[in-house]
Amino acid sequence: MGKSFKIAFIARLVFILQWLIFLTCKKTYKGDKVDQISNVILFWHGRLALMPFAFRHFGKKGKKAYVMISHHRDGEQIARIIKLFGLDTVRGSTSKGASTALRSAFKILDENHDVVITPDGPRGPYHSISDGAVLLAQKKNVKIRILNYEARNFWEFKSWDKMILPKPFTHLVYRLSEPLD
Repeated sequence: MGKSFKIAFIARLVFILQWLIFLTCKKTYKGDKVDQISNVILFWHGRLALMPFAFRHFGKKGKKAYVMISHHRDGEQIARIIKLFGLDTVRGSTSKGASTALRSAFKILDENHDVVITPDGPRGPYHSISDGAVLLAQKKNVKIRILNYEARNFWEFKSWDKMILPKPFTHLVYRLSEPLD
């Protein structure tokens, strides 16, 4: 079995699992949909598991969200899953492909789409915002919005980002902040 096949198979399996969990949960959404203008949207690494569903609710028709994902092996897996949700990706991180990713992000914002970033790593520290996200918003004069979700019941992984996976049939609360200056 080839490496590419394994990555694709696992991506589809995770995608199905995400949908099964999401469909069983009660959902509450707080905050308005994204603006027609460009935004830099931030969310913590530890909330990645069910974050793609937020864009189905908070997104605007005809406006794309591009998720910045590293070139590392786990990034490839995440990129494939993100694409199954119909989201686009920008590949790069602070350690690999940063300048290319930044140029791509500038272009995306110029085209009135959103750039989505997990500002806390993957190097950590936990819940610490890297300079790149703020720099991007400042250089393009766009607003930052914070996206998050909380789950009443969840499993927490013993990882640097304290990744959570909501349990089936729990209550999810998704929040999109007002634009920050």
